Amino acid sequence: MEDVERNEKYKLITRNLEEVLTEDELKQLLESGRPLRHYIGLEISGKAHVGWVYMMRIIKDFQEAGVEANILLADWHTWLNKKLDGRLETAKRLGRDYFEQALKAAALCVGTDPEKINFILGSEFYEKMGNDYWALVVKVAKATTIARMLRSTTIMGRKETEISDTAMLIYPAMQSADIFALGINLAHAGMDQRNVHVVTRDAAKELGFEKPIAVHHHLLQGLLPPVLVNDPKTGKKIMDIEAAKMSKSKPDSAIFIHDDPEEIKRKINKAYCPEGVVEFNPILDWVKHLIFFSEGETLEVRRHAKFGGDITYTSYEELEKDYANKKLHPLDLKAAVAEWLIKTLEPARKYFDEPNRKAALDEIERLTSH
Repeated sequence: MEDVERNEKYKLITRNLEEVLTEDELKQLLESGRPLRHYIGLEISGKAHVGWVYMMRIIKDFQEAGVEANILLADWHTWLNKKLDGRLETAKRLGRDYFEQALKAAALCVGTDPEKINFILGSEFYEKMGNDYWALVVKVAKATTIARMLRSTTIMGRKETEISDTAMLIYPAMQSADIFALGINLAHAGMDQRNVHVVTRDAAKELGFEKPIAVHHHLLQGLLPPVLVNDPKTGKKIMDIEAAKMSKSKPDSAIFIHDDPEEIKRKINKAYCPEGVVEFNPILDWVKHLIFFSEGETLEVRRHAKFGGDITYTSYEELEKDYANKKLHPLDLKAAVAEWLIKTLEPARKYFDEPNRKAALDEIERLTSH
């Protein structure tokens, strides 16, 4: 592979990531010329929000770099984590009927090719692998201490004290086994999944598997006021990542990909966005990571002439500076962001007009509305 081509692929893969474990390993993999097999696993646990659109922008970069994209529809993990109605059959059915469809809709919103993504339903894959898969789960469990496995259960969005049965401890071992069984060398997730990727990399060494490169993207902040905690290392206030995430249990914390325009405007207008405050501001977080994802992006802010007239921002830095200096009012910024979301998510709204998809969405609405 030519150095220029290799460097371009490296830039595409890494440009919007928060962490690569490790950069040198990724460079070596690209130099080897071997195919890059990507994977991200998602529980069948709620409605699709704009975080999926952001994830699909990253997968689009991977596609353009020649990476094979794989998404595991993690129905068994959903069951272990007691999501939806707690039944494996429900997670299995909605994995295909809603989740795969919602992921395809999110892809269409940002120009990612859904036909070039392999959607793998966990239960179908495990049935196909049979005893080999479950033997792999046991091997990972044997290579990992109980304390470490317990720490890794935070990937389920739960505190260690919320782990109520032994089956939940199997969850991280299965996630590691998924990566090995699928032959993945580029394991992808949000920063909240970091622990299990470290476990996977360590287990790989002990079990004789290739150590997967782990790539972690930013977690978009939820729209509600941030929950701040003391950083045990520095003593400074930091944001509680779990509390700050978009959540189906707090509908106003998220924009779902099939929300109608009025609902999008309502949620954005309610969002935490204090004037002149940049730190922990979810609207600015979305502008930075979702809207100004790559070079050449713009955001048009429409305003009355007496407030400075319309302005088109071509960089996040320019917009943040104006916001910090109170030259850009929160209401004007919110209106611009709402319009961007309404336009961007239009393909998803149309996609879910189809009766079968609409029925699956209605079912997941019922299962997650309590």
